Amino acid sequence: MLDTARMLDDLRVWVEHETPTQDAERVTALSRHVEAQAMAVGAKAHRIAGRDGYGDHLLCESAWGDERAPVLILCHIDTVHPIGEIEKNPFRVEGDYAYGPGIYDMKGGAYIALRALADIARDEPTGLRRLQVLYTSDEELGSPTSRRLISELGAAAHAVLVVEPARDGGKIVTARRGVARYIVRFRGRPSHSGSRHEAGRSAIKEMARQILDWEAMTDYAQNLSVNVGIVEGGTAFNVVPEHAAAYVDIRVPDPAIGDAALRRFEASRSYDPDVEIAFDGGLNRPPFAVNTGTEALFELAQPIAQGHGFRLEGVHTGGGSDGNFTFERTPTLDGLGVDGAGAHTGWEHLRVSSLVERSGFLTDLTQTLLADA
Repeated sequence: MLDTARMLDDLRVWVEHETPTQDAERVTALSRHVEAQAMAVGAKAHRIAGRDGYGDHLLCESAWGDERAPVLILCHIDTVHPIGEIEKNPFRVEGDYAYGPGIYDMKGGAYIALRALADIARDEPTGLRRLQVLYTSDEELGSPTSRRLISELGAAAHAVLVVEPARDGGKIVTARRGVARYIVRFRGRPSHSGSRHEAGRSAIKEMARQILDWEAMTDYAQNLSVNVGIVEGGTAFNVVPEHAAAYVDIRVPDPAIGDAALRRFEASRSYDPDVEIAFDGGLNRPPFAVNTGTEALFELAQPIAQGHGFRLEGVHTGGGSDGNFTFERTPTLDGLGVDGAGAHTGWEHLRVSSLVERSGFLTDLTQTLLADA
């Protein structure tokens, strides 16, 4: 029987470790806490040193297991929330809801992955595959330093389970759109905006015109979206701006639509020939398409979910995850984390009852896969 109060006490420590992706020291501090907990239940821990300003990654591996391909659970412990968010949205339990930055995306899921490892180890299993649980530090910024590690581990695995949060009231994820990210920089010609306005070439004006074109590429019927999330530029009120930059996120449903959209985007030409445009970026995560491997995992998981009191439903979502890197080579099931709402917001929360049901479900699903012939 799972002890809900104990689980919430444990999870509180994870949530109160604030871990914005860009703060390598804080992310690594939480991974060391996770490492200690994993080793306390007999697991082996392998630390992969962080680089390029990101925190360490942590691979926890069961002490049991034969030479067959292991089962891999993917987690990330970084969040989008800045330091101090815990003051605005402190950890607290109100009825069936537990609040806190990153609790839903995805510390709740990352925590129940460790619970699965601990619960299976407690039975001193024999005759099973190995279990690997990977905690990465950079998922929220596109997994720049963990992508290769994820792909390699995923390719060698028997199955991949991703504990990103559940969707739409508890549904798991069976397909995701691909993600492309760009920083587009504009360089114009500066001049005094009062006495020499006609001599200037505004980088911001050019960027504004391009943004309208890019956003107009969005086609909901094709499940294609373009979002300019950050803009910056200029130096002063009275200077025609020489520099500007736009941070662009493009979501694509499949390779064909994606290739066409990215070619069109990268073919953008300046309205003002005196303003230069430079593109930096590309496809970050390929589309996670429905496939037979995922469908088979879904069929396997359905009766297990029913045994824990809920009906398993699949959904296609626009958000990318590290499962986008593994699905082509290895059966991958995503959205196996906790149910809740408010990801990336100041009211992020999980449903406490889902913490219990999802923990038991993940443990049983994992154990079933570990016992696969």
